[in-house]
Amino acid sequence: MPTDSPRTGQPGQLLAFGAVGALAFAVDAAILHLAILSGFGLHFGRLLSYLCAVTVSWEFNRRFTFRHTATPASFSNWLRFAVSQLGGAVVNLGCYFLLIHLSHTVEQFPVIGVAVGSVAGMLLNFGVATAYVFRGARHPGAVS
Repeated sequence: MPTDSPRTGQPGQLLAFGAVGALAFAVDAAILHLAILSGFGLHFGRLLSYLCAVTVSWEFNRRFTFRHTATPASFSNWLRFAVSQLGGAVVNLGCYFLLIHLSHTVEQFPVIGVAVGSVAGMLLNFGVATAYVFRGARHPGAVS
């Protein structure tokens, strides 16, 4: 799954990023479902589920997709990843909130909105993660 270089390995990295995205989507959808059942509602529940999905995405991308350029886990690295994903978050959450307000079907089945938002934000997030969070050459502190 991992590649040797962010530049030469982009197709493989994009595939790995997509696989991690699929895992993060599953976490996002499951946490949203549990949050709605627990009374958090469609809005706050989605914010909670999104934060969980970002955390899963950061950890798996750090360990697999960008393992040759990732630094050891730290709150500052997580925060850098989370901030770098804000553009994708705006697209992702914007699609979700728009769809749950425009479509009765999506309001009844919010996982549809999660899916549409996730796909919409993925390519933007990959570009930003590659250029900003996990850039650079392999270094001694890289995850192995």
